[in-house]
Amino acid sequence: MRRSSTRRTGVLPATATGSTGKGRAMTSSVNKAAVRELEKIDAFFSQYADKFDETSIGPDGIEALCQDLGVSPTDIRVLLLAWKLQASRQGYFSLDEWRRGMKAMRVDSVDKLKKALPGLQQEVSSQYLFKDFYVFAFQYCLTEPRQKTLDLESACQMLELVLGPRAHVPSFLQFLQEQTEYKAMNMDQWTAFLRFCEEIKPDLTNYDESQAWPLLLDNYVEWARKYTMISL
Repeated sequence: MRRSSTRRTGVLPATATGSTGKGRAMTSSVNKAAVRELEKIDAFFSQYADKFDETSIGPDGIEALCQDLGVSPTDIRVLLLAWKLQASRQGYFSLDEWRRGMKAMRVDSVDKLKKALPGLQQEVSSQYLFKDFYVFAFQYCLTEPRQKTLDLESACQMLELVLGPRAHVPSFLQFLQEQTEYKAMNMDQWTAFLRFCEEIKPDLTNYDESQAWPLLLDNYVEWARKYTMISL
């Protein structure tokens, strides 16, 4: 029986040894790069971490970060950053949230974060991602463990920040401030208003009360038709 070339030479084929060594080297290189990336992200985090809790950036740290970024703490870009980090507590960024978000954005310094912020605004230009951001904005403002509603003052501020000058927003905010029946908004009302802005014409002519709109919006439409200059 004819012997194989492997038996005759006593060595493995060159392709096998080469690929194995090359694969290990690549894996090692990738691991080292990941470690270095994480170290830079952690160092960036430590610049703003709370002096009493090194695993969290608190309000003071976020304010310092905003100063370095050249943005106001009430700027929508700060809320977008919180959304990207999926921050679970208003006014705080945990180390895990920071690592996850910065890694996704490939950011490890203030300068890189400055350049990344416009990309977040572009990201939520997608209708699907904007809805996700819009829902996050409501949840981010809930400061108590079992809180289900957002007080009207906070709701108005957040609607103005997130939706800006879209049709219906100015008049809806005026309605909320003038009416006395509602003291807060719930998630159903919050998400329904986004759909309202997307589907209902500025003159309200296609609004159908028989559809499943929250009573809050029925009341708003009645108010708008009676007290504003909307031409029907």
